Amino acid sequence: MNNNSLENLIKECRAQNRKAQEEIYLQYSSILFSTCLRYADSYEEAQDNFQEGFVLIFNKIDQFKFKGSFEGWMIRIMINLSLGKMKKRNRVSFEDYENHLSIDESDDDVEIEQNYSYDQLLEVIQSLSPQYRQVFNLFVFEEYSHQEIAELLNISVGTSKSNLSKARKILKSKLLKSVFENEQI
Repeated sequence: MNNNSLENLIKECRAQNRKAQEEIYLQYSSILFSTCLRYADSYEEAQDNFQEGFVLIFNKIDQFKFKGSFEGWMIRIMINLSLGKMKKRNRVSFEDYENHLSIDESDDDVEIEQNYSYDQLLEVIQSLSPQYRQVFNLFVFEEYSHQEIAELLNISVGTSKSNLSKARKILKSKLLKSVFENEQI
């Protein structure tokens, strides 16, 4: 979709044109639902966040100023909605390891030579605790800096780094375990 047609579609959505809203929904639903899945504890929670997120997108579409990516703007809404719901439930408790843990980031670059489907990777990511999953998703998929993550989640930069390090170690362990189990078959 070129920029002019996207701009026209957004303007039509601002005028409450249902056909334009449907087109936006169809074009971006897979990437936005995927984002919701990464932050949710369950498929059902992701569905709820996805639907609520689209309502927010269409209610706030006047706030999009045509600066930056429209897709990125929508993804940010989905992320903020998901994180906000987790905070409301008070289910996420970040431990501050900044003064207690030295982080060995050299180990984080180890590659696992195995092809995984998106569903397999998503399942392993969803198995992380909410605090590790949030930091991992924000750093890896959304490409936030540790400073940005710290500000967004009200944690220290050291906590962000340690949570990312632990998340990566857990993911590697689980992925290596699945490789080992598949070789045994």
